[in-house]
Amino acid sequence: MSIVIEQSVQARMVASAPQMETLPAVLQYDRTDPFAIRMAFPAPATLEGTEVSWEFSRELLTAGMDTPAGVGDVRIRPFGYDRTVLEFHAAEGIAMVHVRTADLRRFLRRTQQLVPAGAEHRFLDLDRSLTDLFGGSR
Repeated sequence: MSIVIEQSVQARMVASAPQMETLPAVLQYDRTDPFAIRMAFPAPATLEGTEVSWEFSRELLTAGMDTPAGVGDVRIRPFGYDRTVLEFHAAEGIAMVHVRTADLRRFLRRTQQLVPAGAEHRFLDLDRSLTDLFGGSR
């Protein structure tokens, strides 16, 4: 079984204009970093013209689909019956995107099959993490 899960989703950028722009995004989960989820937006979808990737906890995504969650750079909350809003806070401003909740739930189910919630510690490579932290070689 692969140790990385990727899933493309369509995100709708919330803007002041009445029409929301749809942009592609990729959710990624890596078993070697079992607490984290990454959401990447391609270069054409960003103000800088370079790919932007946000990292946040799987637990935050799980909680935010049912009730508002997060107090830092990433905040997640349900929106209506079938959407979830992800807010990304940066020095340049706030980006808000809507994603179908069903797509997020499908992605989370796949991550749970790879690493069950509560078992993340079994997949951590503490030796590698400490080596990386202290800049040594293995």
